[in-house]
Amino acid sequence: MLKRSVLFDTETTGVDPYKGDRIIEIAALELMNDLPTENFYHVLINPERDIPAEATKVHGFVWDDLKDKPKFREIVDNFLSFIGQDSLIAHNAPFDFKFVNAELEKLNREKLSLDRMIDTLQLARARFPSSPNSLDALCRRYSIDLSERKTHNALLDCKLLSEVYIELTGGRQRGLELAHHQIQKTSKTYAASSMRKPIYVVPTSEELENHRKFIKDCLIDPLWYKVT
Repeated sequence: MLKRSVLFDTETTGVDPYKGDRIIEIAALELMNDLPTENFYHVLINPERDIPAEATKVHGFVWDDLKDKPKFREIVDNFLSFIGQDSLIAHNAPFDFKFVNAELEKLNREKLSLDRMIDTLQLARARFPSSPNSLDALCRRYSIDLSERKTHNALLDCKLLSEVYIELTGGRQRGLELAHHQIQKTSKTYAASSMRKPIYVVPTSEELENHRKFIKDCLIDPLWYKVT
């Protein structure tokens, strides 16, 4: 049975939602058995406040980019529908959970349970305790192309993180195992079909006589004719 999870990322106006900072971008990717599918969610959000210059340096967005975008209350149902009740994966996940839950709290909506949280930063620190474990650092470690990452971008960061997550969890090997299992299943089906009882065709006397005449006419002193 396939296991669904969702990898997501947010961009914000700052670092503290309880001091007025808001979400300006959400992206999410569907994973099946920890491998990405083509199903994703992405939206830019009007934060209903200004964008500090320090935040713009991180993600590149200014107020003019967002002033005509929907507000969080207008996208919340679509977002919650996409993530369902599945596990939620993010890099430094407590940050993203904190912001999403602050937005949900403003709307008197049920918060995301922390039991759903999978933090890739924590996974990376456990695996590489003495190394830098930012998304950039992990991409470099695993030779993942960073050429498009000029600024933080939620959708691009999700795509990069999905590749990192595969490496951190051995997901690529699990994918190969699934493919191998499918090949084995196909091979067994073929083997079973190959073991069916053969059907023997017995030629008639007339067919045998015609065959002998054909061989005699085609070959000079045929050995086949002598033994048959």
